[in-house]
Amino acid sequence: MSQSTNNPSAQGVQPPELDESAVRAALDSHYLAWAAGDADAFVSGYTDGATVCLPGVFNAGRDAVRKYMADAFAGPLKGSRGIDDPISVRVDGDTAVVVSKAGMLMAGEQTLPPEREVLATWVLVRRDSRWLVTSYHNCPASR
Repeated sequence: MSQSTNNPSAQGVQPPELDESAVRAALDSHYLAWAAGDADAFVSGYTDGATVCLPGVFNAGRDAVRKYMADAFAGPLKGSRGIDDPISVRVDGDTAVVVSKAGMLMAGEQTLPPEREVLATWVLVRRDSRWLVTSYHNCPASR
């Protein structure tokens, strides 16, 4: 006779604080890749069908996101770095939604100008114990 347990770890389920920590670590890896100007590393944590929606821009698929970021890192975003401050992280099973204040610092900048502050929404899915971005959207934080 087997014993049932209510211990999430014994059932192979991560405690919520570990899930949140893993989601935050996944986002941190994107920003480390951004700082390095590495488009391949940037999208390595995206699903094949990921979508990215920015004001005036829509990219469908990891390859489209990679091309967009490679062009940006070689051009207007050369030397820039993204910043992201999660204000809400919700994990429900194998899906996570993160809302953050974010923006980009251009080469040499130390302070984010208010006109470049955005509110971002990340949707991540857990696949084979990895958290992957499946959708990203941002919009200006102020009017």
